[in-house]
Amino acid sequence: MVVALTFVGIAAFMIVNFVLFLATLAAADGVASGSKNLALIGGSVVLAAFAFGGGTLLLRVRKPWSRGLGLGLMIGWALMTIFTAGFCTGVNPSLYSDGAL
Repeated sequence: MVVALTFVGIAAFMIVNFVLFLATLAAADGVASGSKNLALIGGSVVLAAFAFGGGTLLLRVRKPWSRGLGLGLMIGWALMTIFTAGFCTGVNPSLYSDGAL
């Protein structure tokens, strides 16, 4: 059960990541050029807080279903960071250069 819910947690993180990624890019597009980095940093902090804060809270519940979901959120963040070279999670330094967006 824990393994199956880990995959559910990974899928849930990827869905939330996609929605938050689009919202962050839309927010960064709608602000002045000097504030684009703040929008990107805010989005990446919210995403990391969701993955690791939510994952930690779910692990602390100590139920098999919550343990799997919590690990899945954290693993999902790590996999998304690796597979997209940090672009979708906001840890890629090239995002914060002047010409990235």
